[in-house]
Amino acid sequence: QVQLVESGGGLVQAGGSLRLSCAASGRTFDNYAMGWFRQAPGKERDFVAAINWNGLITYSDDSVKGRFTISRDNAKNAVSLQMNSLKPEDTAVYYCAAGARSSSYTDGYNYWGQGTQVTVSS
Repeated sequence: QVQLVESGGGLVQAGGSLRLSCAASGRTFDNYAMGWFRQAPGKERDFVAAINWNGLITYSDDSVKGRFTISRDNAKNAVSLQMNSLKPEDTAVYYCAAGARSSSYTDGYNYWGQGTQVTVSS
């Protein structure tokens, strides 16, 4: 079975850092786009960043781009999200995803992890 498992979430102070990792199993995702989304309580699941099979990266906005870095390691079938200068507004459950096309929309992905909680205190 195909499985994506996130790790690395936790509780940090504003200004702190976390590195999220997503390990995939069951198939290779070398030719897939991989992305990160986040969902705060009562809100929609929003795009954060994505990296396609050839390394092309897209971030949701300049604020994310300046603080977060997405990367992938195809040898490990994994994708990571380094998050620096975290803000309380970043608090959410973070999900990794894989899809046949790079997209900022959830329907662009057909494999999802279960999510990892990121909480940033002020």
